Amino acid sequence: MRLHTSDTVVVITGKDKGKTGKILRVLRAQERVVVEGVNMRTRHVRKTPQKPGQIIRYEASIHMSNVMFLDSKSKKRSRIGYQLQDGKKLRMSKRSRTAITASKTSKVETVSKDKKEVPPKKPFWKKLGFGADALEEAEEHEESKDHSVPSDSRLQSSRSHGRGS
Repeated sequence: MRLHTSDTVVVITGKDKGKTGKILRVLRAQERVVVEGVNMRTRHVRKTPQKPGQIIRYEASIHMSNVMFLDSKSKKRSRIGYQLQDGKKLRMSKRSRTAITASKTSKVETVSKDKKEVPPKKPFWKKLGFGADALEEAEEHEESKDHSVPSDSRLQSSRSHGRGS
């Protein structure tokens, strides 16, 4: 994986061909990158009682083979190579033969297909209150209620109908 977060890249194929942008995220397992201002998508979010409806524009991922590193010195696209200097592996631009400095924000998201670091998502009907989980929660609430015998004063008041007396 030669591309890192905050590298400037140019799109070489697709509907956004020729656009340049900074890499926001690298998705290693899928071999995809999210580039700033490229492959824009629109999502319409329905209104809820807590928040108004809105239209969200966001960058979708693009395959790594569709982007190339933009050399800062020559302002042309370049391939990336590696070179050993003082026992350290340095990334370098093959076009201008200069070292590419690593930024401090170069953090790669590791989303692996084999490992499940994120707990599995619940189906939407469980969030809405359907299914076995909702029944279990209802039983728990039922157990927490007070089922003791009501006092005599409550019994008398419940017998009267409340009209005229």
